[in-house]
Amino acid sequence: MAKLGKNAQNEQEGKETVEFFKDLDREALNTERFLEKYSKPLGIVFGVLVLGVLGFFGYKQFVVAPKNVEAVKSFLAAQKNLNENKEKEALGGKSAANPGFIGTANEYSGTSIGQLSAYNAGLLKFKEGKFQEAYDLLDKFSSDNKTLVAMKYGAMADAKSGLNKNDEALSLLDKAATASDDPYTTYFFTRKAGIVALGLKKNAEAKKYFSAIDEKYQDYDNGMSDSYIEMTKYY
Repeated sequence: MAKLGKNAQNEQEGKETVEFFKDLDREALNTERFLEKYSKPLGIVFGVLVLGVLGFFGYKQFVVAPKNVEAVKSFLAAQKNLNENKEKEALGGKSAANPGFIGTANEYSGTSIGQLSAYNAGLLKFKEGKFQEAYDLLDKFSSDNKTLVAMKYGAMADAKSGLNKNDEALSLLDKAATASDDPYTTYFFTRKAGIVALGLKKNAEAKKYFSAIDEKYQDYDNGMSDSYIEMTKYY
């Protein structure tokens, strides 16, 4: 009986194996029919994918790389003028012969050097008292460096203050104060935000900033935060 049972078990397993391979045959047939029916569209899709990948690497090699080289040359020429205190020449933007930071920012906006040029141009425009232009140029800058991002927001806040838009300046200083992990940068912009808030008579906000300094950044403040906190009570 045990032997018969084993034979029955083997027979059942054999049937399951046959059915399994039949299912595989049907699946293979369906796949073949699918490929036969859609071979042309699939070929087009595959071709597009290949072209997309090749196009990306071609763009990186033959467009982005040369543009980065040219951008660096243009930036360094502007930086040389800035080092020699030729600020108008450094700013440039008036001729193809001297693109300066403005021209470099416009021509190579898709590169890191182009964005850094916009940042430098923004600072120079601020020195000229052209605050809106300064703000717009600074706004083009982005970076993975958190301290540079904090500096950007701080400079944009100064531009807004120059335009007598101190509420907007305070909002930007708040961003500057929280953008960086560097303690001194955080302290510097937190303190500046507190002073602007105090000037706007937003004493509760000012106290918040100065209290944060008192709790975390006393090493940089020499006890000044205590005086500012007192000022929020009476100013």
